[in-house]
Amino acid sequence: MASFDQYADLAAGRALLWLNPSLARQGSASELTRNDMLAAQERLHRFAPLLMRLFPELQASGGTIESPLVQAPALQQALGVGAEHGRLWIKADHSLPIAGSIKARGGFHEVLEFAEKLAVEHGLLAGGTSHAQLAEAPARQLFNRYEVAVGSTGNLGLSIGVMASALGFRATVHMSSDAKEWKKERLRNRGVKVVEHAGDYEQAVAAGRAEAEQDPCSHFVDDERSLSLLLGYSAAAPRLQQQLVAAGIAVDAEHPLFVYLPCGVGGAPGGIAFGLKQLFGPHVHCFFAEPTQSPCFMLRMMDGPGMDRSVYDIGLSNRTEADGLAVPRASELAASLMQPLLSGVYTVEDAQLFRHLYLAQREEDIRIEPSAAAGLSGPAMLCDSEQGQAYLAHHGLSKMMPQATHIAWTTGGLFVPPEEYRRFHEWGASLME
Repeated sequence: MASFDQYADLAAGRALLWLNPSLARQGSASELTRNDMLAAQERLHRFAPLLMRLFPELQASGGTIESPLVQAPALQQALGVGAEHGRLWIKADHSLPIAGSIKARGGFHEVLEFAEKLAVEHGLLAGGTSHAQLAEAPARQLFNRYEVAVGSTGNLGLSIGVMASALGFRATVHMSSDAKEWKKERLRNRGVKVVEHAGDYEQAVAAGRAEAEQDPCSHFVDDERSLSLLLGYSAAAPRLQQQLVAAGIAVDAEHPLFVYLPCGVGGAPGGIAFGLKQLFGPHVHCFFAEPTQSPCFMLRMMDGPGMDRSVYDIGLSNRTEADGLAVPRASELAASLMQPLLSGVYTVEDAQLFRHLYLAQREEDIRIEPSAAAGLSGPAMLCDSEQGQAYLAHHGLSKMMPQATHIAWTTGGLFVPPEEYRRFHEWGASLME
């Protein structure tokens, strides 16, 4: 639960850091395990030969969908985070191929899992047949009998729509009113049906879910409830572990890892945080980042189990330029999973998102969209705030900070049109004056 002052700050749209009193030192009571994460990773590996056939840009990576881990010393200095607090790295999911956002792993995983299920049921993967054969006519004819649908503010829709259409499924994306026009056009250019809704993300999801329930051949990817999505996101954790080892970065009691994840409904950051906790236990500290007008996950965590309020219920607008984070109500699945695992949630004003978007380009030539900048506020929020310092002291981390690693997870930006990005950049530059 939270204090009256914290609720007051949240309802007033002020930036704040909330720390989770239910954070457990050892694991959780969830039925999900490390093996579930590894199974999702293995599924993506099985499909690598097919992905290389469908997407030439994956030839160099052997069909692996991955982003680099990049140290950002100049940006760290510009953000005012001193070396005494550790080192800042960027997990560059804004550059993920094909979908251009963090949603690629989860979205692709669910579509591929559905395709695999159909292929097995119809004998297309019998006798050790390579998954690459699912690019052939028999599989495409099978898949074309089915629809894959999703409700989205944009990036998940791109992920689902691109993968589903590439496999031959009929793809439909229900887009909320705040979805960017260029994302709708990118989907249409891929042959995806785009259904526009006047309402917000929650209403688009509800409409898509209701429509899919009327069609036995429609598979609805439910961002609020999907375990397959969440586990697909968790597959990022073992790959990050490999990147940390390659970079010579230790994660242990003397070398804490802090990860800052932009959060909408909670599935993507929840899946990643779950995976990281399976690998690093109490040595990784995960924080979610949300816009001050759309802090649905913070509200859900502050309220605790049994309450299901939206940001509208506390007088907030759910209006933000961070379209991927414009969600009024958190996923119950993700919130329940995070109850004992999440270190905290912080909120960021839109103006700060644009300042940090500008700094990321100026200092490191990293081009991101506004929602992807939310993680960049994390290190200063943790290290410089009274609440953050209390967290570090409580967990015995204060003296370990010079050896700490901070990872800001950038979540989208690769396919933002140049004129759109120029507007973002100029806005950020004007706010620096």
